Amino acid sequence: MELVEESPYRFRIDRREPMRVPGVVFASRSLLPDAGADKSLEQVANVATLPGIVDASYAMPDVHWGYGFPIGGVAATDVGHGGVVSPGGVGFDISCGVRLLTADLDRAELRPRLDALMDGLGHATPRGMGKGAVWQLADRAELDAVLRGGSRHAVERGHGVARDLDRCEDHGAVDDANPAQVSERAVERGAGQVGSLGSGNHFLEVQAVEEIYDETVATAFGLRAGQVCVMIHCGSRGLGHQICTDHVRAMEKVMPRYGIDVPDRQLACAPVSSHEGRAYLGAMAAAANYARANRQLLAQAAREVFRRVTGGGLDLVYDISHNLAKIETHDVAGVPRPLCVHRKGATRALPPGHPDLPDDLRPVGQPVLIPGSMGTGSYVLTGVAGAPAFASTCHGAGRVRSRKQATKAVAGHDPRRELEAQDIAVRGVSRRGLAEEMPAAYKDITAVVAAAEGAGLCRRVARLVPLGVVKG
Repeated sequence: MELVEESPYRFRIDRREPMRVPGVVFASRSLLPDAGADKSLEQVANVATLPGIVDASYAMPDVHWGYGFPIGGVAATDVGHGGVVSPGGVGFDISCGVRLLTADLDRAELRPRLDALMDGLGHATPRGMGKGAVWQLADRAELDAVLRGGSRHAVERGHGVARDLDRCEDHGAVDDANPAQVSERAVERGAGQVGSLGSGNHFLEVQAVEEIYDETVATAFGLRAGQVCVMIHCGSRGLGHQICTDHVRAMEKVMPRYGIDVPDRQLACAPVSSHEGRAYLGAMAAAANYARANRQLLAQAAREVFRRVTGGGLDLVYDISHNLAKIETHDVAGVPRPLCVHRKGATRALPPGHPDLPDDLRPVGQPVLIPGSMGTGSYVLTGVAGAPAFASTCHGAGRVRSRKQATKAVAGHDPRRELEAQDIAVRGVSRRGLAEEMPAAYKDITAVVAAAEGAGLCRRVARLVPLGVVKG
């Protein structure tokens, strides 16, 4: 895959048949995928063939191989001009995202109570494969209420406070959810998991603010140097996975009817305005609301542990998804048009003044949460005016090794002991789960963030470092 370097942090894949638009990769040279081991740049080119795609097929600095779309891929299609929606452009863990909360104590104050706090969080956070959750739903009607109401429903039922919703993307729920498009198999998989962390790269991490880059914005976000924070990374569990599976199969069958031909079956898609497109978007929104409720419940469980152990509470900074397709209005050739913006392993980054932001954040922009790999720092950033890629940026460090490769690379090592040697308390279910997520499996988060900032996608506000981690 030939790349043309347009600037230090922007590379172009020239358009060639059957691409409809060029590819654009935001990265430094050192962050570009290894073409021999990672086919994600081929996926960028494949995405550029989707009907209705506008501007470019984008890849973020953390780009790596995924299902159909690369992880770290962004693409927008024109709803009114045959634009399609592709489940592969969202992924299996629909609305997987990050939530950041701040505590009213500093790192030094927490230190004598850290082990007790981590024990409490480990006990209160259901995790790993399968069932086990904070909220045991009574019946299908209760699950449907979660699928429609997301964090809003959780708060109505006493799991949180009204201010939480002001600091959530979409005020805590996507309004056009349609639980009727969620299969019974998806319901079965999700019924016992709402309020659970899952496994893989999901985590609950106790952190401290190590460095502030912009005092004004940090203050608006509620951050200060030395402050203790909690970051939660999880998604829609088995329910979202099944929804993706179901709708990929449905779209595969109908593509010939709409005259759609794609170079990879994993890019199965349908026009946004079609029955199949609307069905997927309704089911996807339901899974997104499930994911938001999931993080709301885990955050509330963490609050209760903090109150018991430290006597203090937790305030929400922001909750943002990084696996979603949203209908948004953006300029195309100077004309505002409704677009279906796919962000897969990519985070929305709204600039200052954006009308979708709450009043207290509008002057400074949206909090952008980019976690590092386990044991490394994480970053809080903000959106910037005039950014490319439909106000999107990266979502994390980005894998460079598969889970199997990562496990093999640390053979003979004790991941828990290595983390504890860095003064990071660990509460993990299995050695393998820890081994799969060690820093060697990921790109350097500092380099990723530098590339995102250098490309004009977002701007740094603060860096956080881990004190303790709860893993599946």
